[in-house]
Amino acid sequence: MILRGGFNVYPREIEEVLMTHEAVSLVAVIGVPHEQHGEEIKAFIVKKPDANINENEIIEWCKTNMATYKYPRFVEFRETLPMTATGKILKRELR
Repeated sequence: MILRGGFNVYPREIEEVLMTHEAVSLVAVIGVPHEQHGEEIKAFIVKKPDANINENEIIEWCKTNMATYKYPRFVEFRETLPMTATGKILKRELR
């Protein structure tokens, strides 16, 4: 759970919304330290091979599809995400 400005934000909720975007292949959401809000939301995204999208477009799309306090303020695109042998994303390696 991410504690952002007094709100409890569940990464899974944000990941589920982001996965509905046509350019997103895989996503992981974590909380990163922030002076004012305690934690801020960061999304790590693996784009689909033919996707052409940037961080600002993802953030703007999120603003229209989720609550103001839930959308990620930081987006980082990666080629792959760290995974376990069973296929789960290793979020601790993203921190």
